[in-house]
Amino acid sequence: MAHKISTADKKRIEKVKAKGNIPHHIAIIMDGNGRWAKKRSLPRVAGHRKGVETVREIVEVCVNLGVKILTLYTFSTENWKRPQDEVSTLMRLIVKSLQNETDELNSNNVRLTTIGDTGSLPNIVQDELYAALKKTAHNDKMTLNLALSYSGRWELVEAVKDITKQVITGKLNPDEICEEVISKNLTTANMPDPDLLIRSSGEFRVSNFLLWQIAYSEIFVSDVLWPDFKCKNLLEAIEDYQKRERRFGQVSEQLSSNYKNTRNAKTHSKKLAKV
Repeated sequence: MAHKISTADKKRIEKVKAKGNIPHHIAIIMDGNGRWAKKRSLPRVAGHRKGVETVREIVEVCVNLGVKILTLYTFSTENWKRPQDEVSTLMRLIVKSLQNETDELNSNNVRLTTIGDTGSLPNIVQDELYAALKKTAHNDKMTLNLALSYSGRWELVEAVKDITKQVITGKLNPDEICEEVISKNLTTANMPDPDLLIRSSGEFRVSNFLLWQIAYSEIFVSDVLWPDFKCKNLLEAIEDYQKRERRFGQVSEQLSSNYKNTRNAKTHSKKLAKV
């Protein structure tokens, strides 16, 4: 988080904050590192390194905006299929980033968490990761949640296994299985679903990311490749989100009616309090 936000960006951040309705939880599919490098005739690792710089900037902007949870699709289970030298490079970058950024995250009151099959990561990555998790465990300004060796289908399979075990051992009745039970058995059990899902690089797919959790997330696709994704691009996504009406299966009139009922109830409560 050593990136410094420009004065112009700070003004725009304050303008966006003043509108209210900042997403509580933002999830990002960070795509385009390889294409960014290829366009410049550079090795893919150059794109990944540049992508780390983008992460620093976006984390700092989210902290300033008041976003409470930022989930980054850092390394998917499918990424293990990439060439071994690229996988090894990515693992080294993760280790280096944890070593370089943890103190800064801690000083900015940012808690680091992770979801995914972290036991499949190399031992050195696990050691650095768990040390960072422990060091930042009590921070509460924002949660930076890294999806590592993660995929939505893997998560759902693991949830089904856990629920099956609970049924077999008599801890859970099959008739009690519902959406809430499934959600509680996911790796994101302790956090709300994303309000906004952002994908860089212009690809219109979710790539096996948070399949259960993004059922009602607003989705924003940016044509910008991740290494070039800046504060202004994040703010553009949030400004677009602020214009949307989140209906959750209802119609606009219902939302308007619910809002009026809530206001009336609050007004009535205030009147009673004065009596």
